[in-house]
Amino acid sequence: MNERARQATRLEAIGGRFDPWLLGAALALASLGVVMVASSSISQTATPFYYLVRHLMFLAGGMGLAIWAMRTELKTVEHYNQLLLLGCVGLLLLVFVPGLGVSVKGAHRWINLGVSNFQVVEAVKVFFIVWLASYLVRFRDEVNATWIAMLKPLGVVVVLVALLLMQPDFGSSSLLLAITAGMLVLGGVNMPRMFGPVLVGLPVLAVIAIAEPYRMRRLTSFADPWADPFGSGYQLTNALMAIGRGEWAGIGLGGSVLKLNYLPEVHTDFIFSVIGEELGFAGICLVIGLYALLVGRAFWIGLRCVEMRRHFAGYCAFGIALWIGLQSFVSMGVNLGLLPTKGLTLPLISSGGSSVLMTCAAMGLLLRVSYELERAQRQVALRGELQAGGEAVAMPTDAPADVPAPAAMPAATPAPATTVRGTSRLRQRIEPIFGGRTA
Repeated sequence: MNERARQATRLEAIGGRFDPWLLGAALALASLGVVMVASSSISQTATPFYYLVRHLMFLAGGMGLAIWAMRTELKTVEHYNQLLLLGCVGLLLLVFVPGLGVSVKGAHRWINLGVSNFQVVEAVKVFFIVWLASYLVRFRDEVNATWIAMLKPLGVVVVLVALLLMQPDFGSSSLLLAITAGMLVLGGVNMPRMFGPVLVGLPVLAVIAIAEPYRMRRLTSFADPWADPFGSGYQLTNALMAIGRGEWAGIGLGGSVLKLNYLPEVHTDFIFSVIGEELGFAGICLVIGLYALLVGRAFWIGLRCVEMRRHFAGYCAFGIALWIGLQSFVSMGVNLGLLPTKGLTLPLISSGGSSVLMTCAAMGLLLRVSYELERAQRQVALRGELQAGGEAVAMPTDAPADVPAPAAMPAATPAPATTVRGTSRLRQRIEPIFGGRTA
């Protein structure tokens, strides 16, 4: 074995590390979710721990998906981005297939898997984030410089939103649009161009929101829930009473009164109110702090990936951070009376099979991003040490072509054309700027 082969082997042997802050925040939220699902659902059925057992089963399945995602190379995930986009459209169409789609209270959002129903939009969120991250890698120059490249992902999300509105699912539609806009901005889109679609889209969403009578009732009840506390304002008034009863330290775990068939969907959409009632202001601050740590760490990891030119990993981290951050904000805002009622669960805490499974899978993907970032940083550091010692260094076979050379190395030799990632056709590379630093 020659010297270059030995150096490449040494680089390939370097492993990464899963971010401990990210892992710790996710495990803390999931553990709190188990406790609160047990407490909030104990009076919902004749079998006290029915929902707890069900939640634990889905959580175990979600952990399996997370471990699988943590062990899968990101380049493998990126390779299937087009199939994932087709999967988004296919899943949203399956809910309308007779015998397979399941209708609950007039909404066609689930498919029957035999053992349980699955809400397809939860998988669509993950698949779409991966596809959009891959698109931004392949066309990140054009997204900044041309209208058509920016409008393509917007056209795709409009198709997905149209299918969601047919179910109907206005909350998930709005969330998907917000994730798309956020990822495009973080991907370096030309900001003045974004104003056009935004100015067109907001009035359209407003019209859709008020077109259905039940959505209009939600808006009016949100403005003054006490005007009809036993009708349209029933959910919000009970949620506010639950949080108010908790005061500073809560009334104690298991002591909630509003969960006793007063507050609807108490173990899913309104579990945050039970947290406020039983754990008080301190419990609310704990939950908000854990989400802030999780989302903030995900954004930080994404930024570090972009700085190292691992753009696909960075955009995946950005997308998952936007998803978890926006959905948790909306769910908590609904419980606190800050936003109109929407059927969005509290990620990693609320009971719900589809949400638990796919949120865990997203966490596994995010942890894989942190692992490969740490591995790339160690490889760059070792290459710098070897180069400083005057040794010729060979790149490992799985190292991305866009990992920057360490500062101690001389000017790097341009990579062969076959190793350049993306399909950009513009000569001058345009990179997004974060916090005054060029990625």
